[in-house]
Amino acid sequence: MGTALVYHEDMTATRLLWDDPECEIERPERLTAALDRLRQRGLEQRCLRLSAREASEEELGLVHRPPGHHSQRAAANGFCVFNNVAIAAAHAKQKHGLHRILVVDWDVHHGQGIQYLFEDDPSVLYFSWHRYEHGRFWPFLRESDADAVGRGQGLGFTVNLPWNQVGMGNADYVAAFLHLLLPLAFEFDPELVLVSAGFDSAIGDPEGQMQATPECFAHLTQLLQVLAGGRVCAVLEGGYHLESLAESVCMTVQTLLGDPAPPLSGPMVPCQSALESIRSARAAQAPHWKSLQLQDVTAVPMSPSSHSPEGRPPPLLPGGPVCKAAASAPSSLLDQPCLCPAPSVRTAVALTAPDITLVLPPDVIQQEGSALREETEAWARPHESLAREEALTALGKLLYLLDGMLDGQVNSGIAATPASAAAATLDVAVRRGLSHGAQRLLCVALGQLDRPPDLAHDGRSLWLNIRGKEAAALSMFHVSTPLPVMTGGFLSCILGLVLPLAYGFQPDLVLVALGPGHGLQGPHAALLAAMLRGLAGGRVLALLEEDSTPQLAGILARVLNGEAPPSLGPSSVASPEDVQALMYLRGQLEPQWKMLQCHPHLVA
Repeated sequence: MGTALVYHEDMTATRLLWDDPECEIERPERLTAALDRLRQRGLEQRCLRLSAREASEEELGLVHRPPGHHSQRAAANGFCVFNNVAIAAAHAKQKHGLHRILVVDWDVHHGQGIQYLFEDDPSVLYFSWHRYEHGRFWPFLRESDADAVGRGQGLGFTVNLPWNQVGMGNADYVAAFLHLLLPLAFEFDPELVLVSAGFDSAIGDPEGQMQATPECFAHLTQLLQVLAGGRVCAVLEGGYHLESLAESVCMTVQTLLGDPAPPLSGPMVPCQSALESIRSARAAQAPHWKSLQLQDVTAVPMSPSSHSPEGRPPPLLPGGPVCKAAASAPSSLLDQPCLCPAPSVRTAVALTAPDITLVLPPDVIQQEGSALREETEAWARPHESLAREEALTALGKLLYLLDGMLDGQVNSGIAATPASAAAATLDVAVRRGLSHGAQRLLCVALGQLDRPPDLAHDGRSLWLNIRGKEAAALSMFHVSTPLPVMTGGFLSCILGLVLPLAYGFQPDLVLVALGPGHGLQGPHAALLAAMLRGLAGGRVLALLEEDSTPQLAGILARVLNGEAPPSLGPSSVASPEDVQALMYLRGQLEPQWKMLQCHPHLVA
C-alpha cells in the first residue's frame, strides 16, 4: 500500500466570475503553490498518481444537485459548489459498504454543509473546529456552537468545537485532538477517515488569524493514522496564505508517506479560551459517549495546596493563557521544518539471538554493529546483572544503536536485552542519552522497571511507569500508574495522561521499555509506540525482553517505520478503578502540566 496524490490540471484554470475584493483569496495559485512545493521537496515523486475523472451525475446525486465543506444538498455556499468530502463519504457507504466513517474538518470555517447532510446519520461522525467568536464569525450560525450535536439517530455524531478567540496555536490543536476527538474516534472505531484539510487554520492566514505552524498538521495527521488501519484521505479545503498553505500541505503529505513529524515549536500550553471551548464540547458530548461519561462526572479529592507533589511551589512553565492573533506568518516559523535533514536509516533493529528471523519492511535494517568492548564494560560496571556475556553483548548493540540515533544517522530503533538485565539496561540507556546530547528524555516504562533512585530531578527526564503498584505523582517528573485492565482504560491513560504529559514536556528522545510483567498485547504495544512516534521527531527507541522479541519486534518495527498499528476494535469502558487512578493523577499534576487542564474542574 502507498499514498496517492490526486489532482487535475483543469483545477488551476478556475477563477471566480464576479468582482468582489473579499473573494480575491480564492484563486488557482492556492493549488499551484502547493504542487510546486511538493515537487521541490520530492514528495510528489514518492506518491502514487491516480488519474482524475469527472464525477457522474449519479455520484454527485448521492449528496446534491447543485467542491467544499460549505456546499449543501441544493445550494452552493462559501466558494463551494460540490461537497467533495460528503460525496466521498456517501460513495464509500454505497459502493464499499462502510458503516463507520470519521470526517475531521480542521478548516477554520465551520463546514455546515457536511453537518446538515449527516446530522441524523450515525454512520458518519463529523468533527469540526472553527473560528466562531460566539457567533460573530462567518457563517454566523447558531448550529456551529458546541451544543449542536446532531439530531434523531445522529445525536452525538456531530461534534462542534467553536474557537471563541483568534490566535489558537499548536498546543490548542493537539489538546483538542487528545481530549475530545480521539476518545470519541476510538470509541466509534472508524473504517475510513476523511479530512476536510483546510489550512486557513494555519499561521499567517488572513481568514483564520491563528498561530498553528505547518508542522502541527503533521502531528494531527499522524494522530489520525492510528485509526482505521491508516486509511486516511485528506482533501484540500481553505488556505489563503500561499507560503503557509504550501508548507502545511507538504507536512501533511510527508506524514501520509510515513515520515516522522518534525518537533513542534513553541510552548505546549493551551490558552484559557481553548480550554473553555474543549471543556464545553466535552460536556455537550458526554451524554452520548461512554468514553467521556465517567471521566467528567467523577469528583476527585484534590489537595487545597497549589504546591507540586514534591512540596515545592510549581515551576512556571513557558507561555501564557492569552491567545494572540497572527497578523503574518514569520518566515522563521515557516522555514523551520525544512531545517531537519532526514536520517539515512529510518528504523533499525538490534537483536542478539542469531536464530531469530523477522519479516520486516525493506527499508528497516537489522543492525550488526556494536559499541567498543571497553566502552560497553565501563557502562555495565555499576550493574551486576550486566556482567554476564549475553547481557554485555546486548548492551553493546543498544549503545551502538543509541549513538546512531543521537548522531542523527538513525531515526528510531528496537533493541533487545535479557529479562534479568532489563532494568539495568534501561538505566544505562537513560544516562547515556542524557550525557550524549539529549536535552529532554522521556521514558515510558512498563512492567517491573523502577526509576533509578539517584536519577536527578532536574527536569531533563520525565519518567512514566505504567503498571506501577499504585497511582502516584512522586514528583512532577516521576509518575506511576497501574496498567489499565480494559482497552478503554488503556486508551484513556494514553490520551488523557501519557500524551498530554509527553507533549507538554517536549522530549527530544523517547525510550519505551517493555520490561518483565509488562502485560501489553502486541496491538496495544503497537498503538503506544505509534502515538509516541509523534514526539521527538520520531526519535523513539523501544527496549524489549529477548523472550518477546520475535512477536513484538516485528510489529513495533513496522509502526515505528510509519505503518498504521492494528485496530483494537471498539473500545470497552474503562473500569471505575482505572478512571479513579487517572482522575487522581490529573488532579495532582494539572497545576504543573497545562496540557492536562482540558477536563472540568471537579473538586470534592
